[in-house]
Amino acid sequence: MCGMPQQPPVRSTPARPARPDASMSLITNVMDHSLDDGYAEAAARKRREGTGGLPRTLRAKLGLAAGLVLAACIVTLGAAQAQVAAPVVAKEREELIDRIDEETAAADRLEKSVDELREEVSARQREALRDSGGDRSTLMGILSGATPVHGPGVRLVVNDAEDTADGGDGDARSTSGFSDTGRVRDRDLQRVVNGLWESGAEAVSINGRRLTALSAIRAAGDAILVDNKPLVPPYTVLAVGDGEELGDRFQNSADGVYLHVLQENYGIRTALSVEDDVRLPAAPSVTVRTAQPITEKGTS
Repeated sequence: MCGMPQQPPVRSTPARPARPDASMSLITNVMDHSLDDGYAEAAARKRREGTGGLPRTLRAKLGLAAGLVLAACIVTLGAAQAQVAAPVVAKEREELIDRIDEETAAADRLEKSVDELREEVSARQREALRDSGGDRSTLMGILSGATPVHGPGVRLVVNDAEDTADGGDGDARSTSGFSDTGRVRDRDLQRVVNGLWESGAEAVSINGRRLTALSAIRAAGDAILVDNKPLVPPYTVLAVGDGEELGDRFQNSADGVYLHVLQENYGIRTALSVEDDVRLPAAPSVTVRTAQPITEKGTS
């Protein structure tokens, strides 16, 4: 019986699953052989010769123990010294703080004493001026700033712009010798005060500080100093004089126009008002550099 030829069965061998780390052969090799063969051979040789690990002889063990004890003693001694020195350092620090407080209090007392002596000297100067000046004593006291004054005048308030900038490159005010845009500077107040003097003011003060012929308006960083005393904006300038005329003459002067330019171009805030009665204190101290006695006519 003839039959159809039988095909041998196909046998398929299932493929071995790929290792998850097959793509990381370098890392696998490093992990499997973390120790170089040379190092492993040297370690095995030391174990065979008995030279690896802890010392085996009694002398070596005693030397190691002595070294450990010595290291422990050094650490313990250092810790003990630090613990002993800590209270001493703390005590010295407290003593130093106490000395600083005492010296600061002494400096405050001396400064207060200096202010009191200056006030006493100013009072005696005013008294001497009043007693020996004759009819001109009042005028001399006003012009020198030795006596407080009051009368009609003007009140001028100058303040920084609302959005005061720190300055900027290319700004017209920076390049023309002014300063930070929107910030009142010492030269601004100098021009304001000089403009009031030229407009007929008899006495001027800034933030309650009376100005004299020797007063200085300077800058220290961003602060404005009047006679070395810092001022805080807004700057209130009081001037005694003919109120209406003084105000008009100042606004029409070059310094009044200068102040108007600052207001229009840089946002500096100004307010000028005529007052019926403004009061100015005496200058803190009046320094007399030169003096000449007054003689009657016809006498030498």
